[in-house]
Amino acid sequence: MQRINIIKCHGSGNDFILVDVVGREELSCVDWSRFAMLACDRSRGVGSDGVLLVVRDKDGTYGMDMLNPDGTHAEMCGNGIRCVARYAHERGYIASEDRLRSAGRDYRVARAVNPISEGIATYSVDVAVRLHSEDFTFFSPSESFVDAQIDALDKDLRFTALNLGNPHLVASVEDISIDRLRSLGERVTTLKGLLPNGVNLSMYRPLSPRSIFVATYERGAGITLSCGTAMTASATAAALIGYVERGERIEVRNRGGMVYCTTLLGDELVTRLEGNATFEWRGYVELGDEGVTYSVEEYSGESELWQQFVAKINKE
Repeated sequence: MQRINIIKCHGSGNDFILVDVVGREELSCVDWSRFAMLACDRSRGVGSDGVLLVVRDKDGTYGMDMLNPDGTHAEMCGNGIRCVARYAHERGYIASEDRLRSAGRDYRVARAVNPISEGIATYSVDVAVRLHSEDFTFFSPSESFVDAQIDALDKDLRFTALNLGNPHLVASVEDISIDRLRSLGERVTTLKGLLPNGVNLSMYRPLSPRSIFVATYERGAGITLSCGTAMTASATAAALIGYVERGERIEVRNRGGMVYCTTLLGDELVTRLEGNATFEWRGYVELGDEGVTYSVEEYSGESELWQQFVAKINKE
């Protein structure tokens, strides 16, 4: 058995196992893809939506390596990077405003001056949004794909294609059907010619000029309570189409809670994502040949505060 210290954490209900591997040679032999597949499997115990590794590159830059439940690496995770930002800040790795690296791209992160709710640790990340990438082959790299149809995927919906470090397709709908979303997410895997690297697929419903609701089928994970980059992509798409105002701080609600997004258009398209970075408990995992065993050493009490916040916004 190998013992690995962890923090169980979440961003907007999107829960993770966080492991600090900085300077820990004893962890260099761990097969992290296998670890993710075992540790995230809810049928085996606690489970989670992914594993967050806190890492440091050769140039000294701290960052995140995120693994999905199927063992694949995600280029970016908006909910996860907020949790890593909090850990790295409290550990002294980074300042209250600094940068973190994920899949070779640097992201500005910061501890929010005003928390999303009293007592809830809140961090932000600025995400550069690209309107085209090699992840999309169904339109020209010199063009963009905003509020248009993809007949091979769905002849009724209109999608916007965005890259936030990882690829996203988002569609505005009047009503969100989780069953339909799951079906579309599974269909994406059959469209390798159009989406060679897969995609995170979201539906969003405009609630007001300053509020939308988002649900997502995550590549490598399936339906989750929330996805940070998907909420960011949906808010960006809504701003590009004109459902919400660019530059306005809007509420983005989801089944796991709520975040804020602000889409800014300057020299580049950037959307700021602000939300909780909740540490539920600290403990360890014992990794063996047959699986993993969780042990809790200390509950933080932060989960109760978060649940109170979610209950409050659900009544509004």
